[in-house]
Amino acid sequence: MSWASPQSAILSDGRLHLQQGPIDLIIEAVADQDQRALAFVAAQRRFLMVLTELVEELTALRQPVTTTGEAFRGKIARRMAQATWPLADRHFITPMAAVAGAVADDILYAMTHGAQLEKAYVNNGGDIALYLAPGQSFTTGLVADPRRPQLDGRFTVNAGEPVRGIATSGRHGRSLSLGIADSVTVLASSAAAADAAATMIANAVDLPGHAAIERQAACELDPDSDLGAREVTVELGFLNPQEVSHALANGLAEAQRLRDARLIHAAVLTLENQIEVCNKAFPLILETPKTERAAHA
Repeated sequence: MSWASPQSAILSDGRLHLQQGPIDLIIEAVADQDQRALAFVAAQRRFLMVLTELVEELTALRQPVTTTGEAFRGKIARRMAQATWPLADRHFITPMAAVAGAVADDILYAMTHGAQLEKAYVNNGGDIALYLAPGQSFTTGLVADPRRPQLDGRFTVNAGEPVRGIATSGRHGRSLSLGIADSVTVLASSAAAADAAATMIANAVDLPGHAAIERQAACELDPDSDLGAREVTVELGFLNPQEVSHALANGLAEAQRLRDARLIHAAVLTLENQIEVCNKAFPLILETPKTERAAHA
């Protein structure tokens, strides 16, 4: 398995773009000019070996997680295992469920240890690692259905909150999903933790055995998938509003379980124009009228 060399470019708005193979990062750092430049250099240097390190342990990373990370050599691989291990007691999960978030966390770590920053983020295809100095905040948008890329809501993370990672999963994303969610966005202590949890909650938004859901073995769609012969969602037919609510309630129960275990801070679940929020104190501002029901937490 080989890819072209890592690519690096400064975008027209001044942000840094790093890309190699399936990894595509948009990076911002808020600081004085010299410190910002140092942060970008640190990100570029660390990125040079990211994909190589992951490929070296890819076979093990595609297996069900059985360790908190000490068995892996690479820093990112260890982050992946640490994020997925707490979820392995009830579900099938491999470290790959946290790969995008773990890469974002690792690049951000290099930046914040290479420069003095006020605020920074690393966005890996929608999975975001955050750095916020005291008094800083980060506002981002919510897209409920990636097939219709419109802004459905927005929320702000403040430095005093225990959130440094945001991740989104669902059946329309880059990865295969066992569930039917249009999207599940999770806020957690790291991007890797948010990534893994979003995967599990999106899988739980489901109606097992429903005739409107078409499924196919993951390995038939992607021979390299870590899901193997497990059936993933490929098409979704008509669901009435009550069925949509039922599917979301299944996912909401999983989100609440993870929140009770202090593995996530909040989650937003969407399906067919309905929205559920886990954590009623979560400051989600909706841009368009949606059905919203806050979890009692």
